[in-house]
Amino acid sequence: MMRKFTYWLLCCLFSCVLPLQAAEIMLPQVYSSNIDVSGWLMSEKYDGVRGYWDGHQLFSKNGKQFHPPLEFVQDLPPFPIEGELWGGRGTFEQTVSTVNKQYPHPGWLQLKFAIFDVPHPSHNFLDRIEKARQWFAQHPSGYAFVISQIPITDQVDMERELLRIEQLGGEGLIVRKPDGLYKTGRSTEILKVKNYQDAEATVVAYLPGKGKNEGRLGALLVELDDGTKFRIGSGFSDADRESPPPVGTVITFKFYGRYDSGIPKFPSYLRIRKDVEL
Repeated sequence: MMRKFTYWLLCCLFSCVLPLQAAEIMLPQVYSSNIDVSGWLMSEKYDGVRGYWDGHQLFSKNGKQFHPPLEFVQDLPPFPIEGELWGGRGTFEQTVSTVNKQYPHPGWLQLKFAIFDVPHPSHNFLDRIEKARQWFAQHPSGYAFVISQIPITDQVDMERELLRIEQLGGEGLIVRKPDGLYKTGRSTEILKVKNYQDAEATVVAYLPGKGKNEGRLGALLVELDDGTKFRIGSGFSDADRESPPPVGTVITFKFYGRYDSGIPKFPSYLRIRKDVEL
């Protein structure tokens, strides 16, 4: 009990004296078929909330402090690591709800911290991730693991693994250049691979339904950051059509390329982007 109280007190003190700033992190670009990734490494792209452990506290990618219980973080290393706070495939919304609470609670113990990097500007990826592996080999955690990295033989090999992950209900793959250095911002040495693309848009208006959807949502009129407006009329459950995302909400949708006008092809609703401020 005293240990838990001490941990809570330290968290409060740190949050009072340290300004929370967005971490300078590395982000993936989108894979395209003209990029040769033979000899790179691939792993499942976990659909969770990105977490940054600075050696003492856990933050979101935008610098928001999380409040996990002591049990969740007590075996984490005294150096920075990055990963996904993940509750399993298909649990994104529950994960967001869990990490958004501003106090430690048992819901965190249903999550795992899936480690994918150790930020360091002068070490390549293999050396960085090996540092994490060695730490957790000596300090096993019930709430953290290092994501397995699989060598890519060729594009066919990668596409086969992508299909396997998608059939299991996964989102896609992350592929990394093994000798790539850690660079902040979007990097060409780390790529996300999916059979579709996804993006965010803001709900502008509701368009009424017809036929079986008469009297409820037919489509959303949405707007991209560049001002492009278009309709999304598929991907909604009956519950979504009865109670659609409020106007002004940021949503995530999937699509398959773009027209010359910039409008996404075959857009389909995925979910409200509840972690937009995390």
